[in-house]
Amino acid sequence: MLLIYTPKITSRLKFVFKQICTRILGIPIDFTSVIEVFIAHSGPKMSYGAQPLGSEFFVKSNGLLFEQGLSDVDINVLQWDQTKCFFYVGEKSNLPFDIFSAAFYLLSRYEEYLPHVKDEYGRFTKEHSIAHQQQFLHQPVIDLWAYKLKAALEDYFPETRFQNRTFTIHPIIDIPMAYFFKNKGFLRSVGGFFSDIIQFKFRTFSDRFLVLFGLKKDPYDTFNYIVNRQKKSSQKFDVFFLVGDYSTYDKSISLNKKEFVSQIKSIRDYCNVGLKTSFLALDDFDKLKQEKNRLDTVVNSQITKARSSFSKVNLPTTYRHYIDLEIQSDFSMGYPEAIGFRAGTCTPFLFYDLDFEVQTPLKIHPYQLMDFSLLNHVSLLDKKETLIRAIQEVKNVNGTFTPIFHNYTFGGWERWTDFKTLFNIILDAPEDVST
Repeated sequence: MLLIYTPKITSRLKFVFKQICTRILGIPIDFTSVIEVFIAHSGPKMSYGAQPLGSEFFVKSNGLLFEQGLSDVDINVLQWDQTKCFFYVGEKSNLPFDIFSAAFYLLSRYEEYLPHVKDEYGRFTKEHSIAHQQQFLHQPVIDLWAYKLKAALEDYFPETRFQNRTFTIHPIIDIPMAYFFKNKGFLRSVGGFFSDIIQFKFRTFSDRFLVLFGLKKDPYDTFNYIVNRQKKSSQKFDVFFLVGDYSTYDKSISLNKKEFVSQIKSIRDYCNVGLKTSFLALDDFDKLKQEKNRLDTVVNSQITKARSSFSKVNLPTTYRHYIDLEIQSDFSMGYPEAIGFRAGTCTPFLFYDLDFEVQTPLKIHPYQLMDFSLLNHVSLLDKKETLIRAIQEVKNVNGTFTPIFHNYTFGGWERWTDFKTLFNIILDAPEDVST
């Protein structure tokens, strides 16, 4: 056990130390603010504060973990070997940066509480993030900092060996619309035919006709592929279904359609099923509760995982609503259009509510890549190389690679050709990610 002395034990401090030391490095820790207890401890120990007690392992604090509420934080990002960091504290500290305060800033999403311009969907964008502005979005910097701490501790306590974690993959599949043509009702289907004609989409008109008359498979109906791929994979898929009402933002299929209900139940037999929260439910607790109850009824169990439509997160409201509905895990923390680490990590972490200054039970599973981000690359080779680089960044720290694909991704329709190949590269990554 690593004992940590600090003059004041705060909620922020306990939250971030447990994340770095225990969840990333696997080091059991305890805290004390009593000097005599710290001195008497015979195992590895460190102090964290404004100045060391003596010659012990010491990391200097910049003060953020002892504050409450929001303030103007002065951030100066500097190069640190092959990565970057901020909150420089000087050479008298065993680490030149206060990695705990820096990690807290990123994990708590401190910057998302500060004034910023939202996009058309009301989302925080990568352009306003310090990671993008300072060009370290592509790295899981918190995990890299944690490994630097581990190396420093092993040098200081050579008789102590800390455990290593293993690289894992957590595939996510989004189902915002289970079918593109079928099971939409008479009026929506007729409207679709007219829309195809008006927009001169004659191929789509033909496909719609063939699907509705049973002569061709719906391009979004890739559920057999998902099940078959799950059967061959050791990584359990999480599949998120949208069951909200039809709206401007979400074109979901009604649960009155028996085939859709049957499909959800079938997927539930092989994969984990979660709720894809509709866009309108993000600001309406009653609507969110209704959607969860619908899916609970279909799968005949309590849904404990959720993913927000458009990856929109209204902090802290969205996560508070999830907690109130006993949702235990969220998979919305990422940028749909960009590959990278929105919260600076590839390790799941608990949501810290900055307004209440408390760690909550909601676990955030950050994703690093959505299939849409690969569309920015024209050739299959470019897509493969980009994907492999992203996987390797996570492999470097033995973290969890969490990609998000959609049901229509596997249909090969229109711009989604070759995405089955990319998905297979991800599932084979524990063994090999070479080209």
